Amino acid sequence: MDAKTAVQTVEGIESSVAALAVFVREAAGAEAGSGAARPGGDPLRDEADAWLDVLAEAARLEAGVAALKAQAAAGFATAAAALTAPDASASERDALEMSVTAEVAGALTLSEGSAARFLEESARLSRDLPLTLAALGSGTVSWQHARIMCDETDGLSAEAAAAFEAHFLDPDAPGYARGCPAGELTPARFRTKARYWRERHHPVSIETRHAKSAKDRRLEYVPDRDGMAWFSAYLPTDQAVGIWNRTTAAARSMQGPTETRTLTQLRVDAFATWLLGPAPGVGGASDDPDAAFLPADLVSAGSAPADVLPADSGRAGDALAGGVPSPSAQVLVTVPVFSLLGLSDEPANLDGYGPIPPSMARRLVANGATSFLRVLTDPRDGAPLEIGRTSYRLTKPMRQWLRLRDAKCTFPNCNNHSLDNDADHILAWADGGGTGVTNLGQPCPKHHRLKHTTAWRPVGATREGPPGWISPSGRHYPAEHQDWEPPEWPQPPPIQDLQELPAGQDWRELPPGQDWLEPDEELGPPDMPDDLDPPLPLDPWPYWSSPTAA
Repeated sequence: MDAKTAVQTVEGIESSVAALAVFVREAAGAEAGSGAARPGGDPLRDEADAWLDVLAEAARLEAGVAALKAQAAAGFATAAAALTAPDASASERDALEMSVTAEVAGALTLSEGSAARFLEESARLSRDLPLTLAALGSGTVSWQHARIMCDETDGLSAEAAAAFEAHFLDPDAPGYARGCPAGELTPARFRTKARYWRERHHPVSIETRHAKSAKDRRLEYVPDRDGMAWFSAYLPTDQAVGIWNRTTAAARSMQGPTETRTLTQLRVDAFATWLLGPAPGVGGASDDPDAAFLPADLVSAGSAPADVLPADSGRAGDALAGGVPSPSAQVLVTVPVFSLLGLSDEPANLDGYGPIPPSMARRLVANGATSFLRVLTDPRDGAPLEIGRTSYRLTKPMRQWLRLRDAKCTFPNCNNHSLDNDADHILAWADGGGTGVTNLGQPCPKHHRLKHTTAWRPVGATREGPPGWISPSGRHYPAEHQDWEPPEWPQPPPIQDLQELPAGQDWRELPPGQDWLEPDEELGPPDMPDDLDPPLPLDPWPYWSSPTAA
């Protein structure tokens, strides 16, 4: 452990404490009416702004203290290990490790299990994740962010872990996270972004890992207090997302002026009714073969929305795990074009979850054609391939594009998934705003109401980026952009594998699976039309070099 690094952290803490003292005095002075007014001259606004400054600076101070604790724990463990005799036996070293853990547990008033994890994370930060430790010490990220860094780099090589850190914490690194630096995301949102990056760059393909994990699928039942219990399932992502979206759609269809249940309660009631309802044709059940999949009040009212019904009454194409059908609730599947063609193993992205195996994406596109909306990505930069002011109403492709662009509620730190959100004009139609994606966002119902009842306002939406927000205090919260990456290009066939087409032969009459050259044909890039929109790279499929983006 480098003591100089700890000294720098202490100096940062001292700076934070000094700034914090200034902000607290400003807040106290504004409250008492004795402080110097800030520009604008509203004492109540000055007091509110000062307390917000205190909160922000206190968060930076907490991060600095967390970094110092990690450095101290790593330093103590290193010094204790140095005191061990070089010829100490394995049992003696184990005893020393237990003693160190017990000492840290006592100093921090933790259980020994928590202390052991803290020591492990401190060692990882000090030894393997220098950028993360530096960001923690400067207050750029929180302790929760640092722990996620430790979790998501576990099992990665040193080179991959360094690339992971650089992607999120080094603005000068190639491929730096666009529009979503770690410190500007809540820990939950950062974990989502980190998991997406890890899945794309893991040394073992997602196909291999998914095939292994699918064998562990199971249901779990855990009794709880007050006559309640937990019922959970570990199952493939496409099935889980489909079940969630279908129950959400059913719950929304049951909402109304006389319905007293919340959306959360309606969702679980629909789920339980589907599982516990009588099978079709049993006990006087409805003759409708889909009735067993619907809540009783929906069946009796005859008002089930089309996207609540299972695809072909559960007879859709079989999934990988257990022959379960592909779900029919509408889901966006973003598929790199080469993965869709089977030319690469690059993960696809399932709306509301994250990376999935390309074989799962191909199956969803094939078996859930009316429910899964395929989105191909540009082979140059990984961005999706817009789906004026002429109509107030949104078209279906525009709604789908908003779901793809925003992925969730655009309000700062909100996790509400796109399926539950409202499309809303940023500049109101009545004030001259158009119905184009650059003037639209999709806040969740809660933050939609907030926009129309307070001074919170969205700003700065683009075709590829959701809007940021400005708070009543004037603070700007930038938008969280999608972290798209250029796809992996498949390698072209080696030149030596190409055989010359025999003279006088038509290539269509020759055996499949072999690449042929016409006699005297020069190997080069294929002919491309000149009017493609968007245009392709200048050299989209080079046979003699690696592909490069235009």
